[in-house]
This record gives sequence, structure tokens and C-alpha cells, in this order.
Amino acid sequence: MAKKKLTYTEAIAEIEQILARLREEHIDVDSLSAQVGRATELIAQCRAQLTSVEQAVKEQLEQ
Repeated sequence: MAKKKLTYTEAIAEIEQILARLREEHIDVDSLSAQVGRATELIAQCRAQLTSVEQAVKEQLEQ
């Protein structure tokens, strides 16, 4: 089952939760790998959303 696409705000909140867990807990290597992988996915999603918004704003300003 595919994960639902999060809003930018939701993705940032999840990234912050992951960072907090990494800072506060002793995490085994398997969990660390999974958490870093998830954070990487979320960061890529946020970048894509920002790029999309930037393009939309540019197009609006050009009109």
C-alpha cells in the first residue's frame, strides 16, 4: 500500500520527529537506517513541493 502524500507541513513535522528521536534515543543500526531512509524520502518530497510552488509563483508573476 502506497503511503499517502503528506503536505509540506506534515512532512516537515515528521522530519522534526525523526530528528528528535535520533537525538534523544539510543537507536539500533536497523532502526537508524530506516529512520534516515524515511527522512531522506521526506526531504526529497519537500524539495519537489518547493520547486513546484516556485515554478507556479514564477508563472503567475510573468502574467
